[in-house]
Amino acid sequence: SASKPHETHRLDMEGALTARDRVGIQDFVLLDAHTSETAFLDNLKKRFSENLIYTYIGTLLVSVNPYKELDIYSKKQMDIYMGVNFFELPPHIFALADNAYHTMLAEANNHFILISGESGAGKTEASKKILQYYAVSCPSTTLLDNVRDRMLLSNPVLEAFGNSKTLKNDNSSRFGKYMDIQFDIQGDAVGGHILGYLLEKSRVVHQNHGERNFHIFYQLVKGGEEDLLHQLGLESNCQHYSYLVQGECANVASINDKNDWKTVRNALSVIDFDERDIQVSCCHTACGNSFCDDIHSIAYCLLGVNVQVLQEGLTSRKIEAKTDEVLSPFTVDHAIYARDALAKAIYGRTFTWLVNKINDSMENKDSSRKTVIGLLDIYGFEVFYVNSFEQFCINYCNEKLQQLFIQLTLKSEQEEYEAENIGWEPVQFFNNKIICDLVEEKHRGIISVLDEECLRPGEATDLTFLERLEEKLDSHPHFVTHKLADKKTRKTLERGNFRLLHYAGEVTYCVVGKGNHGVRPSGGVTLLLNVASQFKSSLLGLTDILMSKEPWYVRCLKSNESQQPGQFDDVLVRHQVKYLGLMEHLRVRRAGFAYRCRYDVFLQRYKPLCPATWPYWRGVAAEGVEVLVQHLGYLPDEYKMGRTKIFIRHPRTLFATEDAFEVCKHDLASRIQAQYKAYWQKGQFRRQKEAATKIETCWRGVQARKAKGRRQWAVKVIKKFIKGYMARGEAKTTDNSEYLAFVRQNYLNRLKDNLPKMVLDKTSWLTPPPVLMETSEILRQLHMRLMVRKYIRGITAQQKAQLQLKGITSVIFKGKKDSYPQSVSQPYVDTRISQYIVAQRIPIVKYDRNGFKARPRQLILTQTAAYVVDDAKIKQRVFAAYSITGVSVSTLSDGIIIFHIPSEDDKQKGDLIMQCDHLFEALTKLSVVANKQSAINVVQGSVKFQMKAGKEGIVEFSSGQESMVYKDKNGHLMVVSDAVTKPQE
Repeated sequence: SASKPHETHRLDMEGALTARDRVGIQDFVLLDAHTSETAFLDNLKKRFSENLIYTYIGTLLVSVNPYKELDIYSKKQMDIYMGVNFFELPPHIFALADNAYHTMLAEANNHFILISGESGAGKTEASKKILQYYAVSCPSTTLLDNVRDRMLLSNPVLEAFGNSKTLKNDNSSRFGKYMDIQFDIQGDAVGGHILGYLLEKSRVVHQNHGERNFHIFYQLVKGGEEDLLHQLGLESNCQHYSYLVQGECANVASINDKNDWKTVRNALSVIDFDERDIQVSCCHTACGNSFCDDIHSIAYCLLGVNVQVLQEGLTSRKIEAKTDEVLSPFTVDHAIYARDALAKAIYGRTFTWLVNKINDSMENKDSSRKTVIGLLDIYGFEVFYVNSFEQFCINYCNEKLQQLFIQLTLKSEQEEYEAENIGWEPVQFFNNKIICDLVEEKHRGIISVLDEECLRPGEATDLTFLERLEEKLDSHPHFVTHKLADKKTRKTLERGNFRLLHYAGEVTYCVVGKGNHGVRPSGGVTLLLNVASQFKSSLLGLTDILMSKEPWYVRCLKSNESQQPGQFDDVLVRHQVKYLGLMEHLRVRRAGFAYRCRYDVFLQRYKPLCPATWPYWRGVAAEGVEVLVQHLGYLPDEYKMGRTKIFIRHPRTLFATEDAFEVCKHDLASRIQAQYKAYWQKGQFRRQKEAATKIETCWRGVQARKAKGRRQWAVKVIKKFIKGYMARGEAKTTDNSEYLAFVRQNYLNRLKDNLPKMVLDKTSWLTPPPVLMETSEILRQLHMRLMVRKYIRGITAQQKAQLQLKGITSVIFKGKKDSYPQSVSQPYVDTRISQYIVAQRIPIVKYDRNGFKARPRQLILTQTAAYVVDDAKIKQRVFAAYSITGVSVSTLSDGIIIFHIPSEDDKQKGDLIMQCDHLFEALTKLSVVANKQSAINVVQGSVKFQMKAGKEGIVEFSSGQESMVYKDKNGHLMVVSDAVTKPQE
C-alpha cells in the first residue's frame, strides 16, 4: 500500500542513531557482551520498559509477557509485516509467522514453530496470534474461509476442555497440542490436523488450593441452558459438586463462564458438531462429576452412574443422563480410587474423541501434495509442591524438546558454516542427553525399571518400584532418594519421593499414592507403566515429526509471578532464560561471527556507502561486497567471505556500518527526492501549461462576452445618470428619479457612518444635498434629542449635583477669570451640601493684614459661618456666611480671595485675605450656602480692603513670568500671576 514506507519508517525505531541506547538491541546476536547473562537481561528489561516485548536471537523469537493489552496485533500491523524481510522491521511474532510461511512456499518444504515456556508465559496467546495472522494473510475463498474459521474456533473448544485456572495462569494449557496447518502449492490454507499429548486427567478429580478443574465443567454448570442441565441431571450450582470446589475458587473474577459457554457452543456448531455430538460431549463431561462422594458412611461405594451407560459411553459414545445406584463390593479406599480412575478415563476419552471430531472437520480430502507449518504449544517445565507422575512426564517432555532444540540449532549452524566454508569453532553447552537417558534408556531408565517391576513375579507397589530405582540408579549424578542422599539432603526428601536434577533445576516427585491424590491399589503401578509407555511412544513420534521439518522457535517468558503489568522480576526472568537454554542458543549463534548476510542483500543495502558500488555494481555480488568492505575499512579479522554470504565477527562493526548508512540514506533520500520532484514538476508543468492554454482560450472568450455585456449595460446606466444629473433640480420625473434615489441613498449611507458622537458637537453634521435639506434638519434634531436623552438618562444624582455647582461657577467666573477654563474638568470634592454634610474643609494660606505674613490654615465652611483653623484649633471665626458684604478676586490666574466683612462687627479685625488652590470650588459652595452669588466680584488691577480701626489696604494684581505674592515698598500686597493660555471653550 501507499502508506507502507511511512509505516515502516515509523516502526523501525532501532534504525535511528539515538534510539539504540534507549530501546536496546533487537537481535541478541548483535550484543557485544553475548556471554554475559547480566547484559542479556539488561537488554530484555530495557526493551520491556518501552513495551517492546519481542527480541530476536537470530531467527528465534523471545517474547516477554507484558500482562496488558498492546496495540500491536491489529489488521494494520499484519499488513505491515506481510512479505517483509525478517530483519527489516522490529521483532514481532507476525514477522516470524510470515517468514516461516514464505520460506515454506519458496523451498516447498515443511516447517514447524515450537512455542515453549512456563505456565502463564503467553504460549497459548502466541499460538492464537500466529493462527490469526495466517487467517488474515492467506488468500481468501469461501472454502478456505471455512477451513480457517474451523482452525480458529478449535481454540476456544480445546481451551474449554484442556485448559484450567492454575496458581500461575487463569487459562493454563493442561495438555500438549501440536497442530499441522496444511497449505497447497498456491499457499492457501486447505486443512489442519491436531495431536494432543498427555492431558492432565488428574485435575478432573483433584485440584490444589487456588486452582480449578477444566473450564468446561464451570461453563456447563453456570452457562448451560436449563433444558440441557435438566437432561444431564445437573444443577446450576458448582458447590454441589466436590470435583469442582476442591481448590475453593469456583468463581474467578477474570473469567466469565456464562459468556465462554456461548462461545464454545457457537464454535462447536461451526466445526461441524451437530446437536447430538454436543449433547454427547456434555453427557460425558457431566458423568465425570455425577459420582456420589458420601462413601465414608457406608462400607460399599455408591457410584452414581449406570454401568451399562458407562460401557456404552466408553465405547460408542451412546450415553444417557439417567443414573441408577449400583452396589460395588469395594473397600472404601479401593472405591475412591476406582471412582477417580473412572472419572479420569471418561474425561480422557471424551477429550480424545473431541480432538478426533475437530480433525475430521478440518481434514482435507484432496490427495495433492501439501506443505505444512506445525504449531507446537507444549506445556512448560513446572515445579509444584507435590509433583505427580503426570508432572514427571511433562518435565521429561521438556527435557526431550530441549535436547532436540540444541541438536537442531547446532546442526543448522554447523551446516551453514560448512556450506559457506567457514571454520566452525566448538561451542561449550550443557548436553541434557544424560537426563533424557535417565528416563528413557533401555534397562536402566526410569520407564524401563517401571516396566521390569510390572513384569516380575509378586505384587508390584509404589515402594517396590522406588526400591528398584535405587538399585539401578544409585550412582547416577542426576538421581537421588532419601536412602541415597546425604544427611543434609535427607531433611528435605521424604522416603516415598525421588529427586531428579533436570536441566532447568531440581524437582522432587512423589512415588506413593498421595502423589496421585489418593491411596492407590497395587495395580496402579501397571497403570503408570501404560501411561508412561504411551507417552514415550507419542513423544518419540512427535520428535520424528519435528526432525523432518525446518524449525522456528518462540520462547515465552513471564515478566513476574503476580501477573502485574510493568513489573520485571530479574530473578524470575534469569531463571527462565537459563532453563530455556537462551544463552546456549546465543553462544551457538555467535560461534565466531555475530552477523551473516547474503552478498546480494548486503550489497543492495549498503552500496550507497561506496562510490564504486553506487548506484550500480555491474559485476559479481561477492566482488562488490569485497570492494565495499575495503572502502569501509574492515580489518581482515573482522569479517570472512563465504561462498554465498559475508560473515561479520563483531556487532560494533555492523553498527558502525549501519550508523554510516543511516547518515548516508538521508542525503540519498534528499537527492532522490530532488531528482524525482524535478522530473515530476517538469511533467506537471508541461501538462499544466497545455491545460492552461486551453483554459485561457475558453476563459478569454467567456470574459470578452461578459465584458461586452457589462460595457453595454454601463453605457445605459451612465446615460441615465447624466440625464438625471441634468434634471436634478426639476420635479421628480422618469429621467431623474433614479439619480435622486441614488443621491438620497448615498447621503444617508455617509450620514450613518459620520453621525456626531457628543451633544456639544454641533459642527460635524454632513451638509445635505438640496433635495434633502428638510429631511437632514429633521434627522439632525432627532439625533440631537436622542443623544441628549441618552446623556440625561446616564447622569447620576451625584453627577447632577456636580453639574449644578459647575453651572453656578460658570455663571460667576466664565469669561471673567483666566484660570476658569482649567477648572472646568476638575471635579469638586463634595458634590452638594445637604443636611448630612455639616462642613466643608479647604486648605488655604492666610495673609496677615499688617505685614502680609503667610500662614497655612484650614478654612471650614458650614451652613452658618466660616472658620479659620490651625491643627484643629479654631483661630478665628471669620464671619457669618450670610453677613459678608462681598468677595473680591482678580481676573488673573492667581488664587487670592478677599472676603469683605462688615466693619460694625466688633469681633472682626477687618477684611480677610487668603490664597486658595480650590478658589472656584470654595466660592461656589460659599455662594450656595450664603445665597450671595452677586456678592462675588471679579476685579482687574487692584482691590481695596479694610483693616482694623478704619484703615485701608490695597492688593495689586499683575501678570509675570513667575507666580509670587509679596509686600511691595509702597505697603501694598503684590500678587503676580503667570500668564495662562486660554483654551477654546
